[in-house]
Amino acid sequence: MQGFAIPKEAQGKVVKFSFHGQPAELKHGSVVIAAITSCTNTSNPTVMLGAALVAKKACEHGLQVKPWVKTSLAPGSGVVTKYLKQSGLQKYLNQQGFNIVGYGCTTCIGNSGDLDESVASAITENDIVAAAVLSGNRNFEGRVHALTRANYLASPPLVVAYALAGTVDIDFDKEPIGKGKDGKDVYFKDIWASTDEIAEAVQSNVLSDMFKSTYESITKGNPMWNQLSVPASTLYSWDSSSTYIHEPPYFKNMTMNPPGAHGVKDAYCLLNFGDSITTDHISPAGSIHKDSPAAKYLLERGVDRKDFNSYGSRRGNDEVMARGTFANIRIVNKLLKGEVGPKTIHVPTGEKLYVFDAASVSYFY
Repeated sequence: MQGFAIPKEAQGKVVKFSFHGQPAELKHGSVVIAAITSCTNTSNPTVMLGAALVAKKACEHGLQVKPWVKTSLAPGSGVVTKYLKQSGLQKYLNQQGFNIVGYGCTTCIGNSGDLDESVASAITENDIVAAAVLSGNRNFEGRVHALTRANYLASPPLVVAYALAGTVDIDFDKEPIGKGKDGKDVYFKDIWASTDEIAEAVQSNVLSDMFKSTYESITKGNPMWNQLSVPASTLYSWDSSSTYIHEPPYFKNMTMNPPGAHGVKDAYCLLNFGDSITTDHISPAGSIHKDSPAAKYLLERGVDRKDFNSYGSRRGNDEVMARGTFANIRIVNKLLKGEVGPKTIHVPTGEKLYVFDAASVSYFY
């Protein structure tokens, strides 16, 4: 495991714990989340049926994903569900834990939900660099899950393979994925689907009628959508109680002749970053941490923690997004001298505060 500053003497550490009464273990690189997500390639029948064939071969060899690996499947289209069912392969994905959880943004936006408490405790109490493997297109620090520092993007078939291996610290060419029901080693090559096998599955199960039946009524909506109450006004009617859509104040006093720019006086450094800063460090789109200023804002307005949703889903509320700026849980601010997280040192008081709070205090100081 390179790039995570794991001391040499700790690289082989194995943490044993109990998972609902069952012996379990984690080490650096252990996979705790494996997700075939709805974006990027989950409308591609070649890789989706390929993943299902990998699951089928794994089942036939007697391999099983460990129960503490959180697995999920979010198809990119309703058609995918139909051809997985038509092929008879969905049952093998289900057997490996890749049940269909829905359609839309899931793990890569941080919507995989909490890890089991026993798994979370094993990671945090032993400083384990746990891994997530997903078929999405984002693996920003802190977005997939707060407890997975190592996040890797892979094709759907590889997501299944890594879930079965239970670790990303493996050489698939040389090391076995696990033991088969006959007690013999099972390798990557034993469960990987050939090009011909995938082509045959696509040819036999991806039918044009599936696309027609899925999308012929797409513009008609569905009963729940059609029953929504919609305002008839020309302009949007702002709801002051909404925590999703908030009227921003920036245009209220705007005139055709705006005043000139104000000078900056007696300003202090708010944050000091290195080079490895991404857009998700600046404005995260993932889950809202329970102790963050954004969480406090939502709780004060009667929103339960389970309904926080994500920064991405609340981007229509400027007050949430302001509190989410520089709120990435993995951001490294050099002013904190090695501490990781969305805080800073307020100048001139020297207090350690969340970035939003420090900026707000400075504004009124």
